[in-house]
Amino acid sequence: MMRPRKLLFWRHQKGAAAVEMALVMPLLLAIMFGGFEAGHYFYTEQKIVKAVRDGARFAGRLPFNEFTCSGTTRAGDIQEITRTGRLTGGTPLISGWTNDEITVTVACDAAATGGIFAPLTGGARIVTVSATADYPSLFDTLGFIDSSSSVNASAQAVVMGI
Repeated sequence: MMRPRKLLFWRHQKGAAAVEMALVMPLLLAIMFGGFEAGHYFYTEQKIVKAVRDGARFAGRLPFNEFTCSGTTRAGDIQEITRTGRLTGGTPLISGWTNDEITVTVACDAAATGGIFAPLTGGARIVTVSATADYPSLFDTLGFIDSSSSVNASAQAVVMGI
């Protein structure tokens, strides 16, 4: 009579790689999609930071007579440059971004009254461009960074006139 063989499962290697792959695949996919979403978030943040810098730089190159210590007559143009990179006919750098999400404020620095700022009452004009945009998530339903997140940036420039 033959004795039944003991089953030693740890000696059988068939299918082990498939089981390991099945166990690790969800983690690998989560890391991959999370990396894509984080990269897209940082790219969107970089676009808005560059946009407010461009808007502040544009404002700094405008003539002195366009500004008072309380505001500017060119706020719409500054918002449009910030949002699209063009004065007219541009598309938003971030999808769904509107001019209402961009604020332009002007303040005077009373300590800066010499040089090119001597003829100005109140001192040098400092323009601040601030913007907020809703983040357009790549994988909103996966829950990494959802579309309820927003990206913010701000930049300042001194008006130098032309």
